[in-house]
Amino acid sequence: MKLIVDTSVIIAVLANEPKKKKLIKLTKGAELLAPKSVHWEIGNAFSAMLKRKRIEISKAIKAIQLYDSISITFVDVELEESLLIADKLNIYAYDAYLIACSLKNHCPIISLDNGLIQAAKNFGVKTVEVEQ
Repeated sequence: MKLIVDTSVIIAVLANEPKKKKLIKLTKGAELLAPKSVHWEIGNAFSAMLKRKRIEISKAIKAIQLYDSISITFVDVELEESLLIADKLNIYAYDAYLIACSLKNHCPIISLDNGLIQAAKNFGVKTVEVEQ
C-alpha cells in the first residue's frame, strides 16, 4: 500500500510524540511518498524548535540522521494543479502539494493536521484516520 506522508507525521515520530507508536503501526509495510516540499518542511520544523529552545542542536542532528534513514520517495507535483487546488480550497500551497501528490499517485494521505485532512476530504481525497 502507498501512503502520502506529511511533515506532521514524520516530526511526531522523530520527536517521540505520544502518537508515535500508532503512526508506526499505521505506516508499517507501506510505501511512503511525499511531495519534495516535505523534505524542506522537516528542516524548517527543526529550525523552529531550535529557535524556540524546544530542542538542542545535537538532538536535532540525531533526529535528522534518523529522518535520513526513513524510506520516503519524494515526487514532483505540478505547481499549476497545486495552485488550482489551493485556490479552490482556500489553503496554503504546502497542503495543496500533498493533495496533488495523493491524486497523482492514487493513494491516501496520513497526517496529524486536521485542517489538511478536512481539506483533502472536501476534495475527495482518501485519508488515513489517526485516532485522537
